[in-house]
Amino acid sequence: MPRTFGKLRVSAAFFALLATSTAANARDQITIVGSSTVFPFATTVAERFGKNTDFKTPVVEQTGSGGGLKLFCSGTGEKTPDITNASRRIKASEVALCAENGVDEIVEVKIGYDGIVLANSRKSDVMSLTRKDIFLALAKDVPAGEGKTKPNPYKSWKEVNPDLPDVKIEVLGPPPTSGTRDAFVELAMEGGCKQIDWIKALKKSDKNAYKALCHTIREDGGFVEAGENDNLIVQKLEVNPAAFGIFGFSFLDQNSDKVQGSIVEGNEPEFEKIAEGDYPISRSLYVYVKKAHVGVIPGIEEFLEEFISEDAFGEDGYLGDKGLIPLTEEEVEDVLDAVTNLTPVKL
Repeated sequence: MPRTFGKLRVSAAFFALLATSTAANARDQITIVGSSTVFPFATTVAERFGKNTDFKTPVVEQTGSGGGLKLFCSGTGEKTPDITNASRRIKASEVALCAENGVDEIVEVKIGYDGIVLANSRKSDVMSLTRKDIFLALAKDVPAGEGKTKPNPYKSWKEVNPDLPDVKIEVLGPPPTSGTRDAFVELAMEGGCKQIDWIKALKKSDKNAYKALCHTIREDGGFVEAGENDNLIVQKLEVNPAAFGIFGFSFLDQNSDKVQGSIVEGNEPEFEKIAEGDYPISRSLYVYVKKAHVGVIPGIEEFLEEFISEDAFGEDGYLGDKGLIPLTEEEVEDVLDAVTNLTPVKL
């Protein structure tokens, strides 16, 4: 279905900013920060945008979703980012931080979906796991009978589940500032945690205890923080075939000659499985735009137009070649409407 995108409307507030903020007007290049998962998509769009328009190629930096939103919410003006990428939705606390610093209107652009994979070297066998297996392998504390917990004693995957191989648990993953980490904890860890009946019941009686148990990752060496650089994780997996790494499907897709994704609850991390909602560890990807900078920093309107064009994030768009899972037609219409009208995000 062909899509059209009209010129973005710039409100009087932007012209007021233009008149009062000569600093912001001094910069003529879009700056983008945020998620390492969205980074390759944003970089691809930025390169095409710079090549095919008269605007400068936007500067795109990997800071992690949380780090990017912190920078984005630090204020307005040329020393602050125009756009931030996120591999999770913005939090209410982040919207509040933005507001405290004068960033009152944030435009949310949902660009597609991605799956989170637990990958290992192609030199090893493919692992088939449940989310419960993942929780028991990586949680700081695990069940020790009805209503009781103990520090995680499991050293090998076989100790977690006798059907799994006798291989040491060693998982390389992102830091707490990463949207991939947030989504993995929520979708994989909590997804397995609540399969245990008494813990699922705990959510109703003590939500804080439930979250602490389901979301806290072990710190005894079974899980190793490997930073925001997914390339580094792949390099380490090549050196250590027994280890696993956590990153987005798009990165797995780009490195399929070196690493393979684990099967989770009978579903392989494949494009079609994620698009259809069958793969259980999948999440939405976002771009957030500082409305106050639209019409002040040159090219933001046109950059967004490129990002949400049929050629880019459509079903046969060039971002699909990079591993982005497209939105449904209904979702696309919502995104087009939000961007065209610069509608502030509502949580």
